[in-house]
Amino acid sequence: MKLEEVFSSYKDYIMPTYTKTPVVFVKGKGSRLWDIHNRAYLDFFPGWGVGNLGHCHPKVMQAVRDQVSKLIFIPNNYYHLPQAKLAREIVYRAFPAKVFFCNSGAEANEAAIKFSRKFGKGARHEIISFENSFHGRTLAALAATGQKKYQEGFQPLPEGFKTVKFNDIEAVKKALTDKSIAIMLELIQGEGGINVADKEFVTALRRLCDEKGLLLIVDEVQTGVARTGKYFAYQHYGITPDIITLAKAIGGGLPIGVMVARKEIADTLGPGMHASTFGGGPVICRAALAVLKAIQKEKIPANVEKMSGYIFLKLNALKNKLPVIKEVRGLGLMIGVELSIAGSPIVEKCLQRGLLINCTHDNVLRLMPALNITKKEIDKAVDILADVLESS
Repeated sequence: MKLEEVFSSYKDYIMPTYTKTPVVFVKGKGSRLWDIHNRAYLDFFPGWGVGNLGHCHPKVMQAVRDQVSKLIFIPNNYYHLPQAKLAREIVYRAFPAKVFFCNSGAEANEAAIKFSRKFGKGARHEIISFENSFHGRTLAALAATGQKKYQEGFQPLPEGFKTVKFNDIEAVKKALTDKSIAIMLELIQGEGGINVADKEFVTALRRLCDEKGLLLIVDEVQTGVARTGKYFAYQHYGITPDIITLAKAIGGGLPIGVMVARKEIADTLGPGMHASTFGGGPVICRAALAVLKAIQKEKIPANVEKMSGYIFLKLNALKNKLPVIKEVRGLGLMIGVELSIAGSPIVEKCLQRGLLINCTHDNVLRLMPALNITKKEIDKAVDILADVLESS
């Protein structure tokens, strides 16, 4: 298909649920993408957080090819080896737990919400979440999301959700009632503008949950799988959640969601209470196992720590030079650059220069490069960003 044929087909046959960027990509490798004209781009936002290992990692491709030749799908009323192995590997890296497999972050959060309500035995069902949070597009996940712009037009949303100020433990305490069952948060709010939870706040939340018999649910859909330099962001905070939700990067480019619940409470959901037809299928589990293996063998967390220090140094030097940059924040390789101007034109100009980044919350540039990124690639990206900001 030619370029205009692609655009025409999207217009005629695909619902317009996304704001489209007029570029057609046909190939990817590592931190590079190539469009239909064979122009190369440096991708500093691979797959909205899916591409922790970049595009088409060889270990993931090899695992998928091998599994496709053996068994593509088997329903969840049977056993299969890749799912058993993946569950064991996830729990080994997290905490004593059991897992539920599904297909996306929204589904994982829906599972956590259903789990919480079942755990509350009907009497307790309210979940507290935070302003500027984002937990997914399905109705319950949307109700937990603390941004009204995503909720407009979809009311009435499911009841039983309260939204309070982020990093404010007193606001949480005031919101508690005898119907409260869980607190749900992102330790770094991605769609909310790369807002990082204070350690004291998270410690206080854990203590409060213990005192009140509440579940602490940590949404690790973007922060998980070594994005912050540890396998999971909660490991920076010296606490253990009751539930974490995973998706995006753990599949290496294929769709997966995971709810991980503490072993002592994991059997709250029994047979027939929840399900996902495609959740944890053989192919996706092999891909995810390859992702975890690559992270370990290629010493990805160490590279994240090293490259994080380097890119923050470069960006803060740029901030000191350019008043248009208000703040650089984040953790690991999940970075927000807050501007005093709108971010969308900057994203567009970077695209024209061959750099892919994202803008969230109107004026926060979001950088989430592959975790195996190199200094040379960081230098190129920051140079492009500097040139674009200087000319804006």
